[in-house]
Amino acid sequence: MAYQPGDEEATRRTESGVPVEPVYGPDALTGWDPAERLGKPGSYPYTRGVYPSMYTGRPWTMRQYAGFGTAAESNARYRQLIGHGTTGLSVAFDLPTQMGHDSDAPIASGEVGKVGVAIDSVDDMRILFDGIPLDQVSTSMTINAPAALLLLLYQLVAEEQGVPATALTGTVQNDVLKEYIARGTYIFPPKPSLRLIADIFQYCRTEIPRWNTISISGYHMAEAGAT
Repeated sequence: MAYQPGDEEATRRTESGVPVEPVYGPDALTGWDPAERLGKPGSYPYTRGVYPSMYTGRPWTMRQYAGFGTAAESNARYRQLIGHGTTGLSVAFDLPTQMGHDSDAPIASGEVGKVGVAIDSVDDMRILFDGIPLDQVSTSMTINAPAALLLLLYQLVAEEQGVPATALTGTVQNDVLKEYIARGTYIFPPKPSLRLIADIFQYCRTEIPRWNTISISGYHMAEAGAT
């Protein structure tokens, strides 16, 4: 049966108890100005997109989540992807790297390079991005607890290429809360971990202004809730 206005059985509520109607019309806007609250495309508060023409004028970045084994092996894969039309990179790090362990640590045994690339030092990061112009390719790094360190290594390698931090574009996931809830690859207690997240916000605002400083990973929350 089609929904009829006022049908209480059709009203849904969020987990917080907020009522959500199946259909909203112009009458739902009573009391506020849509032009003020929604803005124009490309203008604050960006509810209609961050660019005026959105992806009709700026195509989606194409990137393949990749990283396995050594930095040299992953670099070869990145070069292959770029050579076949990829316009951005998405780095997968192995579990020891995600948890702040060196590859030669006893606890890392059997996990080095298994689900991502092993990065232990700036030398590894140099190899990982060797021959890849970091002022032309955006890089997404799926890293949380040690995000500050990996981002700094990336910045150092870029500077060695002659690329200023202000020209770098990309993302660090930097969403450590989901590590406590779902994945478990945290290093520090929650309070200092959140301080690190905020420190990255502040640092990038002045030093790497084009960088995306967090990527909320909600699907891990959903998986944890489902189990």
